[in-house]
Amino acid sequence: QVQLVESGGGLVQAGGSLRLSCAASGSIFSINVMGWYRQAPGKQRELVAKISSDGSTNYRDSVKGRFTISRDDNWSQKNTVYLQMNSLKPEDTAVYYCTAVGLSSNLYRTPFDSWGQGTQVTVSS
Repeated sequence: QVQLVESGGGLVQAGGSLRLSCAASGSIFSINVMGWYRQAPGKQRELVAKISSDGSTNYRDSVKGRFTISRDDNWSQKNTVYLQMNSLKPEDTAVYYCTAVGLSSNLYRTPFDSWGQGTQVTVSS
């Protein structure tokens, strides 16, 4: 099994910054993609940003220029990603979930698609 542990959420005023962290652990052979989704009350879960093993990144349009996803320099060992969120807006308020897609370290290299439990980000106006 693969576990994801998120941290860094909280309450911040509009215009402020937060940094989310997500560490993956467990039976991991390789991770192809790690990313962040968010879900606001009454809305569908949406992709915020993702980063691939080759370092390529994708962002939803509404966070481009404000959010930055990055990974630990020692990706193969620490399996950790970060989401630096600047110039936060009230509409960024949501529960943020970390995800990881990869292969397990078992005999069959079973694919996994794991999710964290989420961390609340609240931006006050």
